[in-house]
Amino acid sequence: MKCPRRKFLLATVGTLAAVSMPAAVSADSLSTSENKKMDILVLTGSPRKRSNSNELAAQFIKGAEEAGHKTFRFDAAHAKVHPCIACNKCGMDGPCVFKDDFEIVREKIIPADMVVFATPMYYFGLSSQLKTVIDRFYAINGQIHRPKKAALLMTYANTAPREAGPIENHYNILLDYLGWTDIGRVIAPGIWPEGAIVDTPYPRQAYELGKSLS
Repeated sequence: MKCPRRKFLLATVGTLAAVSMPAAVSADSLSTSENKKMDILVLTGSPRKRSNSNELAAQFIKGAEEAGHKTFRFDAAHAKVHPCIACNKCGMDGPCVFKDDFEIVREKIIPADMVVFATPMYYFGLSSQLKTVIDRFYAINGQIHRPKKAALLMTYANTAPREAGPIENHYNILLDYLGWTDIGRVIAPGIWPEGAIVDTPYPRQAYELGKSLS
């Protein structure tokens, strides 16, 4: 006899398989989709208002808006978002038991064409504030489990490329699971004190990434 949790997961997997199956589209519709102006949700994770990763986010937004796209920035560290408690009341596709600032994310992320993650490295991972928001994706899993574009903006104090691996791997696996497509990333090593990123090439890279969106 299967336990209730096992039945729940099997039912959810079946639902997701149905949701993630893309409909057939014509070459004309693909061309129109690629050229349209996008709604972009930018999620930041640093608690420092003048942080280096926030500067990357600001420059990305500047470039994207100059290219004609619409952006909305959500600063996770300055919002009230309760951690997911795995109660399963939402059924992975329904209202959450917590009524907090994640409702803003829910409203913006479901129709968004693109989601950008901007974070410093905290102890070899995403900032806890951004991770809390991502964990709450659970309640809207069925509604965001469909094609979107994504980008990663990341800063970290050390310089070894392998140390960026844990965050990049998390990002890669998240996108693979959701069926989202990475369109670029700015990884800024050797950045630690507040404002250290200003005189580096990385803000310009973030701006160009936003500006290049089509």
